[in-house]
Amino acid sequence: MSFDVSHPEILDAVYRALAEDIGTGDVTTELCVAEESQSLGRMIARHELVVAGVELVPLVFPYCGVEILHPSGSRVVPGTIIAEVQGKSRDLLTGERTALNFVQRLSGIATLAAAYVAETAGTKCKILDTRKTTPGLRRLEKQACAAGGVVNHRHGLYDGILIKNNHITAAGGVRQALERTRDTHLRVEIEVRTLEELDEALQCGAQHLLLDNLTPGEAHVWVQRVAGRATTELSGGITLGSIKAYAASGADFISVGALTHSSPAADLNFRLSGPYTG
Repeated sequence: MSFDVSHPEILDAVYRALAEDIGTGDVTTELCVAEESQSLGRMIARHELVVAGVELVPLVFPYCGVEILHPSGSRVVPGTIIAEVQGKSRDLLTGERTALNFVQRLSGIATLAAAYVAETAGTKCKILDTRKTTPGLRRLEKQACAAGGVVNHRHGLYDGILIKNNHITAAGGVRQALERTRDTHLRVEIEVRTLEELDEALQCGAQHLLLDNLTPGEAHVWVQRVAGRATTELSGGITLGSIKAYAASGADFISVGALTHSSPAADLNFRLSGPYTG
């Protein structure tokens, strides 16, 4: 897959991460390692995982030679060298933690996303990500979800309409909320909490329904009641252990916040060989 690291938000995230770690200087490296020393660094997977975010490595090491051996979306086994970096030993040592932090975090998301996708095999159901992302890293984390095979939901509050229970309450009801979105060019989705709200939403022409906090059995009943008149999305505490049962309900989508708010970091290391002094 294509993992785009050119957006200003991403460039700024890398710059801020480096500045946060380096501060006024890497005192350990400057004292221990000769300025002329050269090394080769290898980023290595320590377990089976789906790679994501390795394209950030050249941004972390702008003055080094970087070879990406397994781009985002690659499935690798333990011991796989994902990327190699060659240059000044000081540069490699100073940037290694920032590079690992990004790639471990993003590969963890991609690996969990792929596990959820695998559980829905044989159904029509697709997995969606959510806005439950690390502040400031949404663009990266959503790309990591995509690397694992997940479909990106709306990026923010500006590129899609999702009418949730609090919107319905504040608007005065399902019909009132939907009526106020008639003239938008954006996709409109509405959460329904009862079968009465579901029926009302369908009568108002709703095209995408969010069915939240149902059991798998309830989800099946609600999806059957919709009967293809709208797209259906399930959400609410759906885990890796339960998602297969929810996918069997016939829903079109399942959104999973855990992909980004609870994914464990992938286990990677960065090993140097050298030093070489020319």
